[in-house]
Amino acid sequence: MIDVILPALDEAGAIPGVIASLPSGYRAIVVDNGSTDDTAAVASAHGAVVVTEARRGFGSACFAGLIAATAEVVCFMDCDGSLSGADLDRVTGPLLRGDAELVLGARAATAGAWPVHARLGNRVLAWELRRRLGIAVSDLGPMRAARRGALLALNLADRRFGWPLEMVVRAHEAGWRIEEVDVPYAPRIGRSKVTGTVRGTVRTVRDMRAVLA
Repeated sequence: MIDVILPALDEAGAIPGVIASLPSGYRAIVVDNGSTDDTAAVASAHGAVVVTEARRGFGSACFAGLIAATAEVVCFMDCDGSLSGADLDRVTGPLLRGDAELVLGARAATAGAWPVHARLGNRVLAWELRRRLGIAVSDLGPMRAARRGALLALNLADRRFGWPLEMVVRAHEAGWRIEEVDVPYAPRIGRSKVTGTVRGTVRTVRDMRAVLA
């Protein structure tokens, strides 16, 4: 069994499709991070383990899911319908084969899926990782896989939007092999609360720059 951690904030409309897309052998752990809609109820009705995390923040939700997980291998994936669980085998493959300790899904976006400001911010951060630390990544993708115990041992501290970047930086410092695989990226379902807006993208980049600093 592989646990899939799905941080969620008002994603009731997307959750059924996301959970249905998970292949056999993957268990959905939906972390409700303060939703005002029926996110938790819908997730539970569709068979997910539901965790409530009152402290707002992407990193807070991801960490709560990591603590709740029991599988040796865990994945992280956005719960907005932009990613399909059908691609999880592609992401976990290098990890399970022993070729990498952290696998990132590099987004291959369809038209309209990835706003220009969000894509540009992501590219700048990836470039800074290559320039400052020599980490050869092109995308700080929201679909990723690693071993739960090893992730906990990294002692990730960020509880906001710096979490994905901190994971990559700490993994690199620990000597992990980091690999990327391409995954399709489609327009999300519903309204974006983060990188779909310029303000959200600026906030995310600011949090990630703080990690690099």
